[in-house]
Amino acid sequence: MPELPEVETPRRGLLKAMEGVRVERAVVRERRMRQPIPRALPGCVEGETIRALTRRAKYLLAEFDAGTLIIHLGMSGRLWLIDGGLPPQKHDHFDLVLANGKTVRLRDPRRFGLVLWHARNNGDVARHKLFAALGPEPLSAAFNGAALYQATRNRGAAIKLVIMDSHVVVGVGNIYASEALFRAGISPRIAAKRLTRARCDVLARVIRETLSEAITAGGSSIRDYVGGDGMAGNFQSNFAVYDRDGQPCNHCATTIKRLTQGQRSTFYCPTCQR
Repeated sequence: MPELPEVETPRRGLLKAMEGVRVERAVVRERRMRQPIPRALPGCVEGETIRALTRRAKYLLAEFDAGTLIIHLGMSGRLWLIDGGLPPQKHDHFDLVLANGKTVRLRDPRRFGLVLWHARNNGDVARHKLFAALGPEPLSAAFNGAALYQATRNRGAAIKLVIMDSHVVVGVGNIYASEALFRAGISPRIAAKRLTRARCDVLARVIRETLSEAITAGGSSIRDYVGGDGMAGNFQSNFAVYDRDGQPCNHCATTIKRLTQGQRSTFYCPTCQR
């Protein structure tokens, strides 16, 4: 599943083409996503101007005067900008055709993504059931060592699982949790409540740094991810531990190990991470 950098990178790539631009039409080829695309959605956005393109956690939000278009890429979704005349392929389920001659296209082979509409008269989109219980954004001032320390005091689960919990902090998935914990020198198996305030300060800082570096690098392309311009990301060339089990640590030459936590693979250095 795309993590925060793999959502923020397409958002930034689409900003110039989408913000302040009128939608000529919305094309729904396949409604059967994780939740059905609302039948009324095309009529909600056609002829309307996109006021802003923002992100909350792993969701993209296209804001209109009348409401907000909510898009989630699911496990393998791809949202990118094309010339309007490019014919759709098999898994191209949704298009926003823009007045500037461009089209924003969603391709989702597994159909685990979402395309939903939240009308403004239903209240602030931040109160939508998808967002109401989410934790802070990791790149915001609301997420820091103090917040992480407070959130972990009663958590006996492994710290790797806790920082992947969207109620604690959003957008930190499997790749960046492993990488951040390595940078912080923290074992992924240690109980979250055992972290001192000082170690929480370090971990919060390196989570921000890791995500920021990944966004600058265009995200991580390890399967079929591409950015809004159709180009692959490059952060995977900077992986210190992720998917490197059996290889030597770049810092100490100890063999990188892999373990399973929460049905996901965790990669770590047993020497550098305590």
